[in-house]
Amino acid sequence: MRERLEYASAWIMLKFLGCLPRTMARAIGVLVANCLFAIRPPLRRAAEFNLRLAFPELPETARRDILKGMLRNLGWMAAEFARLPRYTRGNIEKAIILDGFENFAAAERRGKGVLFLTGHMGAWELEPFAHALYSGPIYFLVRPIDNPRVDALVNRYRCASGNRPVKKNESARSILRILHEGGVIGVLADQNTVPHEAVFADFFGIPAATTSGIARLARRTGAAVVPAYNYWDPRIRKYRLRYEPALELTATEDEQSDIHNYSTRFNEVIEDYVRRFPDQWLWVHRRWKTRPAHELPIYPDEQREYAKQTRGD
Repeated sequence: MRERLEYASAWIMLKFLGCLPRTMARAIGVLVANCLFAIRPPLRRAAEFNLRLAFPELPETARRDILKGMLRNLGWMAAEFARLPRYTRGNIEKAIILDGFENFAAAERRGKGVLFLTGHMGAWELEPFAHALYSGPIYFLVRPIDNPRVDALVNRYRCASGNRPVKKNESARSILRILHEGGVIGVLADQNTVPHEAVFADFFGIPAATTSGIARLARRTGAAVVPAYNYWDPRIRKYRLRYEPALELTATEDEQSDIHNYSTRFNEVIEDYVRRFPDQWLWVHRRWKTRPAHELPIYPDEQREYAKQTRGD
């Protein structure tokens, strides 16, 4: 019953926002984002703590402004997601334009596949959708949503431009096949990772559990790693999808060192985006949740829970 209610709620919201004019859909999206933020204090506390970690030098008022911008960005992103089925090659430029596409084209010509290095920036669901309309479908790596009905609904929207999901629990063989065939895979690489899949690389000067999968794939296949990110440009009142030149990654005989070095470079790239557009990144995510062995939790509520368990409460 719960799965059906969640699905019905998601379906109604997407259909409702999708049929509204863009300005109205955005306004409602922002209202919903602010309401969810207000009624879920753990999200607010995590976002505020993350900002103190990342920008300790900023005054509290500046960090509050970043949070307000983040909520606006989330509301706008929700509106864009609901409108995905309405976008075509003929009208997508009304919402988002491309910069640096020649960098992607050069990487693709290498013939060893392309890994898009990206994160939860701007309208991140619009990014691969728009790329498919401009250039052709790609694969994108996703973690399945716990509710399979909602997961199927979300993927119908994501795939309306021809893209195809690759679930993280799929075999590495299928992912390797895509790259060996010269395919393109988009990866959101800015989230906390479980220990057995992680390498610890600095993010804002703090060790962060970072997926090692991108580094392993790049090292094994020689696939080009192309940083790509999108952001709202108020000057043109559109999103810009920016492709950077493929990263120069040199493999050595030391696999573990290479994976750490590659992952550190990836985090540096993403951190640079976040510093440029801090109000367009997803600060509610507990990016530093997983800690190195023998290191205490970093988030205050997790520290309190750890202390209780240690005392045997």
